[in-house]
Amino acid sequence: MATVFVSGSLPSPAEAALSVLAAEHEVVRDEGGVGSARFAACVDRLEALVVPLTDRIDGAVFSRTPRLRVVANIAVGVDNVDLDAARARGVVVTNTPDVLTEATADVAFGLLLAASRRLAEGDRLVRAGGWSGFSLTFMLGVPVHGASLGIVGLGRIGKAVARRARGFGMHASYTQRTRLPESLERALGVTWVPELPGLLAWADAVTLHCPLTEQTRHLIGPRELAGMRPGAILVNTARGPLVDEAALAVALRDGPLAAAGLDVFEDEPRVHPELLALPNVVLSPHLGSAEVPTRAAMAELALENVRRVLAGEPPLTRVV
Repeated sequence: MATVFVSGSLPSPAEAALSVLAAEHEVVRDEGGVGSARFAACVDRLEALVVPLTDRIDGAVFSRTPRLRVVANIAVGVDNVDLDAARARGVVVTNTPDVLTEATADVAFGLLLAASRRLAEGDRLVRAGGWSGFSLTFMLGVPVHGASLGIVGLGRIGKAVARRARGFGMHASYTQRTRLPESLERALGVTWVPELPGLLAWADAVTLHCPLTEQTRHLIGPRELAGMRPGAILVNTARGPLVDEAALAVALRDGPLAAAGLDVFEDEPRVHPELLALPNVVLSPHLGSAEVPTRAAMAELALENVRRVLAGEPPLTRVV
């Protein structure tokens, strides 16, 4: 029997999978995550961790858990886990790809629509009693249908956004280090742009779908924002630190951006105060995968990975 630490709560449909695991192993749970007293009390015997992206699993955590065999991250991105430290100690790290692709793409497109057509701003105005009636020149936004869309990172979620863009008659291009096969480009209706500056200068709207690494941190900074098309929209549902929030606030206030839609932030749950003060940014509290079936599937996949590793079987979605 191994000891498994589960950080935080799980969606109720995933409780059945947790019960199956608990029938074979000791399960310790705490909302406080790896900083909790319950975690500290079981570190010596701990063999598996099931954690959300808010738990930082670094060298200090690995050094406290000598028997640790697997870290099951309930997220696609694994920037919260020190992968080098995991490799050095022979710890398996898994993630939860595929199951949240469509849900996150929905939110990305929702933010694009909301930011472009000023829907959140209009909602606030109506609730505050500030709407005096219809006018042909009132609260004009920018079009989504037929616009040009730049996708930064055409992985699973980026491809799902590209499929949605076709339904809106958008002209989509993408940038990433490796170009896709031309047959797949044709199927998705996308064009490859080799360099990020070219994509930013061309697109009416830009949406980010790349992982957070040291190379992509502040991928969108002052220079990149200044190079975007006047009146453009920026959407980020990937990782907050991809965008320099202070620079974004300047670009939203003084141009060239018309608006932005953000589901992730540099220092969650803190949001840059200058962004909070701006009307032309839609702020969503990291809801990209926040559907009951999606979040449940993420947790169930993480638990199945743990079950497999503890049983001596290969996990389904190994990262390292």
